[in-house]
This record gives sequence, structure tokens and C-alpha cells, in this order.
Amino acid sequence: MELIAKERDRVLQRTARVYGLSFTVVSLLCLGIPGAVPSTNLLISLPLYIIVGFSQYRIGATRALGWVILEIIAGIAAMLVLTVFSAAPPDPAGVSAITQLGAASLSSAAIVLTTDRIRVAVLATSFVAVGATTLFVTADLQPLPRTMALIVLGWSMATIIGFWVNAGIPQVARRIASIGRAHRAERQASEIEAQRRQSARLLHDTVLATLTLLAHSGVGVAPDALRWQAGDDARLLRQLRLGATPTPQSSGSYNLENVEDTVLGTTLESVKQRFGRMGLEVSWHGTGQVLLPSDVLDAFLLALAECLENVRRHSGVTEAHVTITDDETTVRAMITDAGVGFTLDDVDSARLGFKESVVGRLKEVGGKARLFSSPGSGTTVVLEVPR
Repeated sequence: MELIAKERDRVLQRTARVYGLSFTVVSLLCLGIPGAVPSTNLLISLPLYIIVGFSQYRIGATRALGWVILEIIAGIAAMLVLTVFSAAPPDPAGVSAITQLGAASLSSAAIVLTTDRIRVAVLATSFVAVGATTLFVTADLQPLPRTMALIVLGWSMATIIGFWVNAGIPQVARRIASIGRAHRAERQASEIEAQRRQSARLLHDTVLATLTLLAHSGVGVAPDALRWQAGDDARLLRQLRLGATPTPQSSGSYNLENVEDTVLGTTLESVKQRFGRMGLEVSWHGTGQVLLPSDVLDAFLLALAECLENVRRHSGVTEAHVTITDDETTVRAMITDAGVGFTLDDVDSARLGFKESVVGRLKEVGGKARLFSSPGSGTTVVLEVPR
């Protein structure tokens, strides 16, 4: 609330400054018309106008009531100098200048006098003082109803502006706060959804993969390899039960350690060994050593491992080729097999294997995946991640 009050006061002060200085300048220009008022009185009133203008400038930068009071006193003094203490009455241009000073320029103070009871009391006192002075000094120069109407109109407009800004700023602040709450709720929902997707990938890549092997009686997989994979899953689930957050480190395994930049060539070997134990011979080609940030490397290797898992399960062959290439901006992996292939349109869009564990995972680090296959012609997957 304190911040809202400061913003409200800043808007009120700057509005009062612009409002008051504008009409002060107009009033002074009217006085500058030849013959509007005697030259002597013009010279005497000029310092008073400067005090009015400087007070209005200071009102735009501070909440101190002293500048408001100084503005009102200097304005009233200027009106008296131009009329009561003048050797000759002002002409219509001079009367217009005096009326503008009382009804418009000095009324700018009302904009900053609407925020509390003390200021409202100062506003009422200032209105009575300026209004009475203006009526008094122009009584013989223009009709009183005209002067009264201009004074009431000028001070009413300034007061309405003050109350309107005073009431509007908190409403805007509440709406901004509401938008902020909605943004935080949306961000939280996005984070929960991202966590859900990561959990689905984690489950798919570990426990579900092991359960699938068990459902097929471990066909094509050595018992030792199956025990090794089930042991890793058990350790991971134990960590999750204790409240830890797994960080994928290398393909097929999750742990709680973070790494910095990692050499890609040293981690590809672990992928090869894993699938070798499960009966899939992986042949590597191309780049041997590539540096990638840990999060990009994790996504790249996990997506690569999922593609090799699909080859092992669905291709009907026991060999796959992985070609690693890189340039200044991108690292690519092309996984090919000479298996049975499939029709892309026949893939169930609800399956998580390729959609989440490959495409979704790479997308989160700025990468992408492309899939090419047809029945009887094998399958090729191209993975790309930024360096």
C-alpha cells in the first residue's frame, strides 16, 4: 500500500505542476499585451508570478504543504498589485489575466489537496481565500456572476481531477496485482505440467522399460543385464521416495549429481555398453569428442537412448548405426537401422516414447528431432541440439 500511495502522490504532483504552470504562463502572456496593465504594476507583479511558478514547480516534486501556501499567498498578492494598488484599472486583457490566475492557475493546488482530511481543509480555505480575492478585485471590472462561475468551474475541475486520480490509482494497482497473481498461477501450472511431463519421461525410460522386458520374459536380454537395469530402477525409486529430485546424467540412468560441460565421446560409450548387454550392437561413426553443456547433453543422450531402445524393441534387427556430426552451432546424431520400418501415420499420437522422451526432451533445450521410415525400408531418426 505504501508503494501505491507514493505512485498516487507522484501522479498528482506532476499533474498539478503541468496544470498550474500552463495557466500561469497564459495569464502572464495576457498581462504582456501592451496596455493590459500599467507598466509599473506589471514589473512589481512579475516577481510574484515567478514565485507562483516556482511554487508550482516544487509542488510537482514534493508533498510539502508550504509550497501550496506560498503559491496561494503570492497569487493573491499579484492580483492585489494589479488592481487595488494600480494607478489605472486594467483593460479587458488584464482582467482576463487576473481571472485566469485566480480560477485556473491557483486552482491547480486543489489537485494535490485531495488525499487526506488536513489537505482537504487546506483546499477549502484556499478556495475561499482565492475566490473572495478574485471577486473583490474584479467587482468593478466584470459581472460578478461571470467571475463566480469561472472560479467555481476552475476549482471544481481541479478538485475532480485530484479525486479521480486519487481513486483511480489504487484500482489500477489492484488490477496489476490481479494480473500478477494470474501470471504466477499460470507459471506455477506450467511448472507443474513440466514436472509431470518429466516424471512421465522418467517413468517411461526406467521402470516401464524394465516392466516391458519382464512382460516379454526378458526375450533377447541377458539375465545379468536385466538384473543390472532393475537394480538401477530400484535405486532411483528409493531416492524419489526420500524426496530427492533426479537429474538425468547419462542415457538410461538418473542420479542426483550435477555436471558441468561434459565430453560427449566419453558418455556415448556407456550407451553402447548398455545396449550391447541387451543384445543390440551399436556402431558409432563420425565425431569423437564434442563438448556440450550438461542439460543439453542429458537431453541429447536420453533421446538417443530412447531411439536405440525403439530399434531394439521394434525393428526386428540386432544392429543400429549412430553417426555423430557437428558444426559451429549444432550437434547432430543420425540413428539408422535396416529393420521392418513402419508408416508414420500409424503411430499412436498418445504414446509417450517418441513424442515426449525424444521430441519433447530436445525441444526443451532448443533442439529438434526428425523421423523417417517406411515399411520394409528401416528407420532413420535425426536428432539436433545447439552447442
